Amino acid sequence: MTTVLYVFLALLAAFFLVILTRAAMFRPEQMPEPAKEEVDIDPDKTVYDLRHMVRCRTVSYTDESLEDKSQFDAFKELLKKLYPEVNEHAELSYPSRTGILYRIRGKSGSNHAAVFMAHYDVVPADEGSWEKPAFDGVIEDGVLWGRGTLDTKVTLCGTMEAAEYLLSNGFVPENDIYLAFSGEEEIAGPTASDIAKSLKEDGVEIDFVIDEGGAVVEEVFPGVKGPCALVGISEKGIMDAEFRLKSNGGHASAPPAHTIVGEMARAICNIEDNPFKMQITKAVSEMFDTLGRRSTFLYRIIFANLWCFKGVLDMICRKSGGELNALVRTTAAFTMSRGSLDSNVLPNEAAAVANLRLCGEDTAESALAYLREKTGNDKIEVSMLHGTDPSPVSLTEGPAWEKLCRAISQTWSDAVISPYMMIAASDSRYYSLISDKVYRFSCMALSKEERGLIHGNNERIPLQKITETAKFYVRLMKQF
Repeated sequence: MTTVLYVFLALLAAFFLVILTRAAMFRPEQMPEPAKEEVDIDPDKTVYDLRHMVRCRTVSYTDESLEDKSQFDAFKELLKKLYPEVNEHAELSYPSRTGILYRIRGKSGSNHAAVFMAHYDVVPADEGSWEKPAFDGVIEDGVLWGRGTLDTKVTLCGTMEAAEYLLSNGFVPENDIYLAFSGEEEIAGPTASDIAKSLKEDGVEIDFVIDEGGAVVEEVFPGVKGPCALVGISEKGIMDAEFRLKSNGGHASAPPAHTIVGEMARAICNIEDNPFKMQITKAVSEMFDTLGRRSTFLYRIIFANLWCFKGVLDMICRKSGGELNALVRTTAAFTMSRGSLDSNVLPNEAAAVANLRLCGEDTAESALAYLREKTGNDKIEVSMLHGTDPSPVSLTEGPAWEKLCRAISQTWSDAVISPYMMIAASDSRYYSLISDKVYRFSCMALSKEERGLIHGNNERIPLQKITETAKFYVRLMKQF
């Protein structure tokens, strides 16, 4: 027994030695800082231009009849007025229903190109709940208020400011640059898809795509306090699933042991209590490797030894929920439900809708099968309203990635650049089907409070961040 105990203790000591040694060695490489290139772009112009963009009420609705098309037309005309150099030197077209496409021809004459994306439609604003008018472009205390200041008229503005600045200084790109804007991203309209298909049909080789996505943020990764520039190299799929259960109805005074609303509630709890399996995708693995090396020693023990502590991480994610959990599994959020139309009537039908964000190997079909299994009720009909699978993963090496990282470092020199998987959906998913160099980065430094304003009340942006965004695009665009 003594010998067995000694062997066990020796193995245990060796195990801890390996764990701690791996954690100690799990440190980041020292990277040289690129020289910061100053850009003398006019801050007053950038603020003026975005302010006028905000004043266009380009609110998109699934019901097209609710849209004010004159505002979308006004936005198109506004771009002509604000950016004369772009409109003189670039070829302008209006593809699909709401598309705005500028083509800046490169001197090489090749079919290679870079695409700079943004959308100019915005979600509705509950204007009665805003402290300032949502579409007046109010400037107060160094802040511009208005719907779209963060999502994403600011990046559209920055793209156009950069192009205007560079073209006015004689810039000619090596290869073509496309500025591709949609006016129906918020309703998942076809414009971006139509533009991507058109470029493919024209034989354009997409060498680089940038669209909304991650940002420069702080305290979003365990044990890392400094700023992190998160670049989405993939995004989760999206699916809406509907659950239906029928009965003969009846009077509420003599209910069955379990009404169909109760049965539906139990099925929902069954699904919430049995989350999808944990998956560490390539994008998330690269994020864990990049940011895990900069975490505290305790977290480095976990991230350096996921072969051992993956179960611990899974438990932490399942308990905490939120963004970290969403990075490692398919999520199902029940967002809608309905039953009877009156309080004293048993419903003839109960229904619920779950919004799923699909991760890794999960597809719309496989997720649907999982939901049917976990309801625990064969009488519940589960169907897909719509769905798209997760996007392919883009490269984090090569010229396209290096150009993006250089522009980020030149603008936010203290930020750690890390790949990640975008948990929301963007128009860039359509380009992932034709290019492996699609990057999702909303080029702003955003606080937790500012991130919470996206799609919310009182959306606003500090003025200096508008100019900072434009400078980033100058540094990025001039490399193409």
